[in-house]
Amino acid sequence: MTTIKLAQPMTLRELTVRNRAWVPPMCQYHVFAQDGVPEDWHLVHYGALVAGGFGLIIAESTAVVPEGRISPMCTGLWNDEQTQAWKRIVDFVHSEGGAMGVQLNHAGRKASTVPLRPGLGRGTVPEDEGGWQTVAPSPIAADGQDVPRELTLEEVQAIPGQFAAAARRAVEAGFDTVELHAAHGYLLHQFLSPVTNKRDDDYGGAFEGRTRLLLEVVDAVRAELPAGVPLLVRLSATDWLPEGEGWDVEQSVRLAELLLERGVDLMDISTGGNVAAKIPVGPGYQVQFADAVRKTGMPTAAVGLITDAPQAEQVLADGAADAVLIGRAALRNPGWATNALHELGVDSADLPMAGSYFRAW
Repeated sequence: MTTIKLAQPMTLRELTVRNRAWVPPMCQYHVFAQDGVPEDWHLVHYGALVAGGFGLIIAESTAVVPEGRISPMCTGLWNDEQTQAWKRIVDFVHSEGGAMGVQLNHAGRKASTVPLRPGLGRGTVPEDEGGWQTVAPSPIAADGQDVPRELTLEEVQAIPGQFAAAARRAVEAGFDTVELHAAHGYLLHQFLSPVTNKRDDDYGGAFEGRTRLLLEVVDAVRAELPAGVPLLVRLSATDWLPEGEGWDVEQSVRLAELLLERGVDLMDISTGGNVAAKIPVGPGYQVQFADAVRKTGMPTAAVGLITDAPQAEQVLADGAADAVLIGRAALRNPGWATNALHELGVDSADLPMAGSYFRAW
């Protein structure tokens, strides 16, 4: 086996990923029909990334119900048409030697937003322009968004089933793994954080109440997945607020221990996104949190301004994470993975390249 960490395969349950350079979920805002069905754009986008050598590609935030979309132009997995459209993309990724996952999400109070595309502005899309009433644990608005409606107890209890149904469709589409989005201020994160969860029922209050929904979603989704399909969770490890005010790394570590017991196979560790905060952004600024969670025995993937090959290799060599997620750098250069492995010294014959690109190397 190569001594280059980034080039080493990784196995989770029955899934073996060809290397440790992965692509995190990144919203494309490219469903122009606003029906949740991925388009030719998605085939080309994800196709370019697998041709560029990445091991695991995790598809963008994909809603489990229509009202769970971040924007009207986001993808979904709540019907058969969406499932079949995703299957075409997943099949192509497999044909080029890559693995593909999908991030399942409900955006909660951050749903119905103006798509993050040039010239469209910001804020909540009005209902008469294709938007909808948003929901949340508590009626507290996100910055620049409309006030959400508080979910009833019965509505909260229905959410695990919505995620489970989407996971079932993900398996039908051929996805190799499913990731649950409990980060960046979306619904599951909103329940975790005391800043956005002011409920006085079983889903609020202390740590046990605030984590209840995520644990129920994990149990419901794990029950739908075949035994060999790994389950991932993306978590914001901290709200970046003063001690005692929000979700923090200590609670994240405690949660990771519970998720490990429930059959979660890896956590994709990010930070922030729930409320405005002062974040010390810089190269690899979130790696420390992946490291903290990994010490529980939970495999982790690190993300956040990891942009070059030596930096990515060092994260793995230090044992801070088991894989690295290359986001915006992959948008700038879909061939990042193959280039990085070549730079680190992987022999040309062993590079994860598309056959049609042989002459490049």
